[in-house]
Amino acid sequence: MTRPADLTTPLPQGNSTTAGRRADRRWALIRLASPFALLAVWQLGSALGLIPQDVLPAPSLILEAGVELVENGQLADALAISGLRVVEGLLLGGVVGIVLGTAVGLSRWFEATVDPPMQMVRALPHLGLIPLFIIWFGIGELPKVLLVALGVSFPLYLNTFSAIRQVDPKLFETAQVLGFSFWQRFRTIIVPSAAPQVLVGVRQSLSIAWLTLIVAEQINADKGIGFLIMNARDFLRIDIIIFGLIVYALLGIGTDALVRALERRASRYR
Repeated sequence: MTRPADLTTPLPQGNSTTAGRRADRRWALIRLASPFALLAVWQLGSALGLIPQDVLPAPSLILEAGVELVENGQLADALAISGLRVVEGLLLGGVVGIVLGTAVGLSRWFEATVDPPMQMVRALPHLGLIPLFIIWFGIGELPKVLLVALGVSFPLYLNTFSAIRQVDPKLFETAQVLGFSFWQRFRTIIVPSAAPQVLVGVRQSLSIAWLTLIVAEQINADKGIGFLIMNARDFLRIDIIIFGLIVYALLGIGTDALVRALERRASRYR
C-alpha cells in the first residue's frame, strides 16, 4: 500500500525562482517599451492628422528642433548657464539647510529659536516671492540663484533635522562609555547615520531646484533654457518649447539617478 504524499514536504523552489525572474524581466521590458509605444502612437496620430501640428508637433519635428539647437550651439550655451544656476543655488541652499538642520537637531535651544521661523517661511510658496526678489535684488542672476537656494534649503533642513533626531540613542551611550568627544561622536555616529536621509533631502531639493529654475528663467532672462523657451514662444515655435521642457525633465531625471546611486552607496553600512 503506497503512502500518501507528505503535505508538509516543501516544494522545490527552483522553478518558482526562475518564473519570478522571468516575470520581473517581462515587467522591466514593458516599462522600457511603454514610452516608445507612446511616442509611436503620438507620431502616428500626427501623421494621420488626428493631432494638429500647431497644438502638439510630432516627435520627429521636436527632434529636428533639438538637432537645430545642438548644431547652432544654443543648447550647449543654455545648458551651461542653467546648470551653473542650479549648482550655485543648490550649494547655497544646501549649506544653509544642512547647517541649520544640524544645529536644530543637536540643540533644543536652536530648535526653540530657529525652527518656528523656518516653519513659517516654509509655509510661504517660494515662487510667490518672485516680485519681492525682483524689487530687492533686480533682474540679474542673483534673484534666480536665491530663488533656487530658498527652494532647496527646506527639504535639506527637514531631512537633516529628522535624521539626527532618529539616530539610535544606544550609539550615543556606547560613545559616552568609550569617552568619545563631541567631534568623534559627530564624525563616527551622526554623519554615517544621517547620510541616507540627508541624501533623500538632496533628491527632493534637486527636483525643486529644476522646477524653480523653469519659472525663474522665464522672468527677464536673456540666457538659459528658460530663455530659449520664452524666445520660442514669441516665434510660435512649439517644437522648441516642448524640446526645452524635455531637456528640463531629462536633467531632473539624470541628477536624481546620480543621487540615488550615492544614496545606495551610503546605505551599504546598514
